[in-house]
Amino acid sequence: MKFYTDIHVHTISSGHAYSTILENITFAEKAGLKIVGFADHSDALPGGAHLFHFSNLKIIPRKINDLIILRGMETNIMDYEGNIDATEDFVLKGLDYVIASFHPPCINFCEDKSKITKGLVGAMHNPWVKVIGHPGDNRYPFDAEEVVKASKQTGVILEINDASFKPTSVRPGVKENLIEVLKYCNKYDMPIMANTDAHICWEVGEFSSSITFLEEINFPKELILNLYPEKLLDVLGISI
Repeated sequence: MKFYTDIHVHTISSGHAYSTILENITFAEKAGLKIVGFADHSDALPGGAHLFHFSNLKIIPRKINDLIILRGMETNIMDYEGNIDATEDFVLKGLDYVIASFHPPCINFCEDKSKITKGLVGAMHNPWVKVIGHPGDNRYPFDAEEVVKASKQTGVILEINDASFKPTSVRPGVKENLIEVLKYCNKYDMPIMANTDAHICWEVGEFSSSITFLEEINFPKELILNLYPEKLLDVLGISI
């Protein structure tokens, strides 16, 4: 399989990432991507970008050579109601998408599946949120079927996070939990997307772990949005 989209990419504006927009674009083109999206961390995460960073993303060209550039944000789910740290509509309406994720500096680990499930479902009902970032971490357990059903209801996409598969990942249990999640995505005919969560340019468009995983479980190709760039734009409601 060849993936053509990667919309969870960080730049130096995230504080703990190490590449510029230009460096990431260069590697996206080398990887043969058709769509790359920048989603730096919002400011509740230590080192995250200021609101002005996101409100000014409009200056980034929509297309560079044959590569489509999307403008996003990775927000933090702040409580078990699903509230996120980015609430300023004047900023959010200028973005193509928002990723909502659990990050331990912003919300404590919790063993109560019902609380985490409620938090994820609440975030999915936020009209700005289009993607749930790196689900499957054992430290934030949830009811896979309920979350997939909410994904189907809201149209919010669940992410296969390539960084979570790497030996350097701090997220335990991701592979086993995602097998359960994707079982229900298949059952309810709900598409997913893989993203690299790249924090340095060499990671952009490098999907070997995700591709191996999806092939191992024989997940239907028609439900993998990375294979269909135009369908991904459709799902995100983006017109280029």
